[in-house]
Order: sequence, then structure tokens, then C-alpha cells
Amino acid sequence: MKQQIIQHYNQYLNDRITSLREMIDGLTEDSKNDAKGSAGDKHETGLAMMHLEQEKLNQKLSEVLATQHKFLKIDYAIASNQVVLGSLVQANDTFFLMAVALPKIEVEGKSVFGMSPQSPLGELFMGRKKNESIAFNGKNYNITSIF
Repeated sequence: MKQQIIQHYNQYLNDRITSLREMIDGLTEDSKNDAKGSAGDKHETGLAMMHLEQEKLNQKLSEVLATQHKFLKIDYAIASNQVVLGSLVQANDTFFLMAVALPKIEVEGKSVFGMSPQSPLGELFMGRKKNESIAFNGKNYNITSIF
């Protein structure tokens, strides 16, 4: 299951990168076509808006590329009896991949969250062992497995 989760998140990151690049390319093409066509204040405002949007998308792309870089550098094959970077932790009925912050997914009918060890909950999990419990935001998490 751990390998499926890693593959799913890797595909998610690849899809986000492709999507952002396509949007950036579309804006670039639109601005080239727009530059040929019209003149005036409305045109200049439109071009400025496209460039701002392009800058936002480029920033987002940089963030996703950095996240992917961190994600791919992690050793997920590490075996440990405590929660470390790369661990898949089962706590209650939820799984947490200790890697980078990524959205919730469903794998084999189980909820999985990509979690950064620097997040508040991630920090509480790090170094814990099987059968230890932590409390966060009024909820108790009992670690039942570490993969």
C-alpha cells in the first residue's frame, strides 16, 4: 500500500506541474496574439493582468517543483520502529505519509494524508512509536502501525 501511495502522490505532483505549465503556455500565447491585435489603455490593462496572472502561475509552479524535489529525495524504504521522514503511519483509521504537505487521497478505501514533519501534527508524530498516543486539536491519535 505504501508504494501505491507514493506513486499516487508522485502522479499528483506531475499532473499539477503539467497543468500549471499548460496554463502558463496558454497565457504566453494569448499575450502574443493580443499584442498583435489591439492598442490603447484597455489593451495595456489586459496585457498587464495577463502578466500578473502569469507571474502567479510561475510562482505556484516553482512551489510545486520544490515540493516534488523534496518528495522525490525522501527514502521511503527506511525501516524504523519510530516515526521518521518517509514513514507511513496508521493512527486510528487514517494513514499519514511523513513527507511533504499533500492533499488527502483514498487508497484501497483508506484515507491518506501527505504530512510535513514540520507541520504541528507532523511534529507530534515524529519520533513516536507504535501504540503511543498523541492529542491534537481535541482529537487523540493512537499509532497502530508504522510502515
